[in-house]
Amino acid sequence: LIEIFRLRLRSSKAMLTHMLWRTGGMPSSHSAVVASLATAVGFTQGVESPLFVSLLFYGLLVIRDALGVRRSAGLQARLLNSIGRFLETEQGYEFRPVKEIHGHTFSEVSVGILLGFFIAVAFCNL
Repeated sequence: LIEIFRLRLRSSKAMLTHMLWRTGGMPSSHSAVVASLATAVGFTQGVESPLFVSLLFYGLLVIRDALGVRRSAGLQARLLNSIGRFLETEQGYEFRPVKEIHGHTFSEVSVGILLGFFIAVAFCNL
């Protein structure tokens, strides 16, 4: 939603396309959601709860994926597209670009975690 307001997207089609298909950006919504879930369950069920521990490890998995796997895949896709464009122009090979997945940077993930934590704290203390 922050990106929709920042980019001033007005049409419903542009908003929906942006929310469903665009990856990456500040803050990491994946990190915010899992941090918020774990924090809320920690407040309501306690940190000794099996649900909290499960969400904590699930959150670590999601954050690791956002930071490492998706980012690496995006960098590799960017390089493949660069090589493909070069081969297309220089050698005449037909090239169809692959989708470049934009993973998150450490700062995007950190802000997402903090945002999710503070939102959950705020809602749990209402």
